[in-house]
Amino acid sequence: MDYDKLLAKRAVDMKPSGIRRFFDLVSEIPDCISLGVGEPDFKTPWDIRDSAIHALELGKTQYTTNPGLLELRQELHKYLLRKYNLDYDVEQMIVTVGASEGIDMFFRTVVEPGDEIIIPDPGYVTYAPTAAFSGAKVVTVQAKEENDFRLKAEDIKAAITDKTKAILLSYPNNPTGAVLSHEDMVAIADVLRDTNILVISDEIYAELVYGDHQFESFASLPGMKERTIVLNGFSKAFSMTGWRLGYVLGPSRLIEVMLKVHQNCVMAAPTISQYAAITALRDCDDDVEEMRKQYDLRRQYCVRKLNEMGLNTFEPKGAFYVFPNISSLGMSSDEFCEKLLTEQKVAIIPGTAFGESGEGFARISYAYSIEHLREAMKRIAQFIEDHKGE
Repeated sequence: MDYDKLLAKRAVDMKPSGIRRFFDLVSEIPDCISLGVGEPDFKTPWDIRDSAIHALELGKTQYTTNPGLLELRQELHKYLLRKYNLDYDVEQMIVTVGASEGIDMFFRTVVEPGDEIIIPDPGYVTYAPTAAFSGAKVVTVQAKEENDFRLKAEDIKAAITDKTKAILLSYPNNPTGAVLSHEDMVAIADVLRDTNILVISDEIYAELVYGDHQFESFASLPGMKERTIVLNGFSKAFSMTGWRLGYVLGPSRLIEVMLKVHQNCVMAAPTISQYAAITALRDCDDDVEEMRKQYDLRRQYCVRKLNEMGLNTFEPKGAFYVFPNISSLGMSSDEFCEKLLTEQKVAIIPGTAFGESGEGFARISYAYSIEHLREAMKRIAQFIEDHKGE
């Protein structure tokens, strides 16, 4: 068989995940410390697990309706209104297999070949490949270190053409931890207001903001709800990564068509996870707040230690990543991370995994215990000492 003649070119050309490459290497190195994967180290809160066990005991293992359990969507309605001042009817929601399905489903629904999708650079590793796989032309807009990695309205405006279909906003941001201010979002909204451009707002880290910052959904701005698809989920806030559960919110007409894609490609999100998520939304605010406090302590620790090492590190305002500038060592991002892995057995992710603008940076996840982080920082400091003056 000549498989190269059988494979779809768009699949062959899809860029593999830079995160997973380092994740796979870690498994081959004994005593390696990994700070590479954005997965909470906390167990899923007991009340959530207990509700899943109870649902299993009751035999609630059948398919749910395509958009998800009505009880879950009703609970989402109350949660979104209470937390983010977002008012969505249950018919404007689809429960998905993680927020990742929501991204893919959106692109499948709206993209025609040649449409342009604007995404931030650096940005999460799956955005560009998923958009390109749907037939879109990916247009990147740089989020610059001097602007605290916040996208600027004037840069977005300069990237818009008559082929622009949508812009993807991802705040709090992975990999930088940046957060858009209210003024930033208003300026972006003003650029988009008289256009026919959609917004995909990835808000998976909405619960993880620090200091004086309060999360604000782009869809809550005047006139933006009608053009915005909100992506969110349970993985980060509730430490439910393996439960594979997210949701999309949007205008009725878009959700109506996205649901057909969901029906035919997935059918429905995992049933037991949906029952567990009802408890998460209803009863677990205190658990989420305690995890957020612990992340905040880790955030402050990592920023302080990295700056003490001489790695200029922007103080992230959200998510659970730091994005130190490693260019002072005279190595590329890939070289820095590969040598650190080989010499000190610490795995972090090169900034280039998140786009060309990530060159000169590396992503470190602090979704790990403070003991884990202390040992990793000790090894990183030794690595920097070993390579000074090269």
